[in-house]
Amino acid sequence: MKPPSSVQTSEFDSSDEEPIEDEQTPIQISWLPLSRVNCSQFLGLCALPGCKFKGVRRNIQKDTEELKSYGIQDIFVFCTRGELSKYRVPNLVGLYHQYGIITHHHPIPDGGTPDIASCCDIMEELEICLKNNRKTLMQAFKGVLQ
Repeated sequence: MKPPSSVQTSEFDSSDEEPIEDEQTPIQISWLPLSRVNCSQFLGLCALPGCKFKGVRRNIQKDTEELKSYGIQDIFVFCTRGELSKYRVPNLVGLYHQYGIITHHHPIPDGGTPDIASCCDIMEELEICLKNNRKTLMQAFKGVLQ
């Protein structure tokens, strides 16, 4: 039996650290018609671009370029800073800014709900986007969007 000091570091490698190829499929956007609320616009819903968590391995640059090519102008991000780090996209909000996409960051902890004041702020910002015919998207971790 070898002493503990001879344990190879590979025995401690986690699967999160193993190089796994990024997903190559285009980011999926579901378009929700808002005609039921007397709005002719559509609201986009998609998973978190660049997310690397469990079995999900997205490429943040590719995903962001695709969103820009779809004409997305405004994105509502509801993940907290901690969740963005957990999903390995801690600089996502800054990246959107670099691409000229307006980001509405309203951190709501996973499983939580916004207070009434935050909810009103979100709805007002969303209303402005839609009334100005801006192509708008809401994002969350993969969750129910897949």
